[in-house]
Amino acid sequence: MLNSSRDERIEGAVTLGLLAAWALHDLEELATVPGWWRRHLPALRERYPAVPEAVWRRAGSVDGREFAMAVGAMAAVVAAASAAGRLTGGRSAAYQTALNAFGLHGLVHLAQAGLVRGYTPGSVTSPLVVVPFTLWARRRLRRAGVLRATRPRDLAVALGFAGAATFVAHGAARRLTGR
Repeated sequence: MLNSSRDERIEGAVTLGLLAAWALHDLEELATVPGWWRRHLPALRERYPAVPEAVWRRAGSVDGREFAMAVGAMAAVVAAASAAGRLTGGRSAAYQTALNAFGLHGLVHLAQAGLVRGYTPGSVTSPLVVVPFTLWARRRLRRAGVLRATRPRDLAVALGFAGAATFVAHGAARRLTGR
């Protein structure tokens, strides 16, 4: 019986831990995104002239309220994936895809910080929370024998999932704020 409750705690830490790790990471983003864009957009436009103007306009138009609503919408997605993982003992494809997307998202933040040669929102918690949690959770799932094999196609699906969820969350936030 002791092993059973220990396994339940580990499963909860692995599956619901995704939501907790995501929340820590997104608190950093909530605190920094709008101000960071206002301060850095002119220099980024100058440094990366090949980026289409529409991208810069969209990035610069996100205000704090809209961003917070997008984060809230994404919270629902991550919570649903975490719950699916918890209910299936980590076997859920939705949970494992979201976990992979979260880890890749952290790597994207690190790449962004490298491109701008400095801080970008999310680049502090990515190496401290996002990437370590993802690796730890995947290791626990592998030991439990429930980790699905990850092929390059699966990583593309995870990136697509993250991109689509982000697009929908920001679209919903934009609509809700009347922008």
